[in-house]
Amino acid sequence: MGQLGFSYVGLVFLLMLFIPNAIWTRRQPEGYSTSNENKILLVFEKVGQVCVTCVALIFSDFNISRLMLWDLWLLAAFAVMLMYELWWIRYFRSDKSLKDFYSPFCGVPVAGATLPVIAFFLLGIYGKVIWMLIAVTVLGIGHIGIHLQHLREIGR
Repeated sequence: MGQLGFSYVGLVFLLMLFIPNAIWTRRQPEGYSTSNENKILLVFEKVGQVCVTCVALIFSDFNISRLMLWDLWLLAAFAVMLMYELWWIRYFRSDKSLKDFYSPFCGVPVAGATLPVIAFFLLGIYGKVIWMLIAVTVLGIGHIGIHLQHLREIGR
């Protein structure tokens, strides 16, 4: 189920997610538009965002207690979040085109959407918190789905 309490690990993951997104709001690719987004995918995305944010913060199961082999799940989740940060660095150094924004990274398609979903899923496994696994699945359906829709629209 999960142990209620504040998660500093969840906070770190959320900061790694939100900070580049906040910067992006001032550096969006030319021609970016949300006007044609699938409304069902949008609902999945928004519900998933709220749920992942809440679950990441309110379950102390994500915090490091004692070092064990199981912590490799946390290490994997953190490695994927670092890949996400590197993807953002590449984007911010690019021409900031739609092609750049929906680009793959290290073989991961639409990396800006896919990498954080993978990272939070691995975090859910690490913490053994079913609520995170459910929330991030909902988020992934919406967020990755919308990014794939946009990618098809630009013809890649």
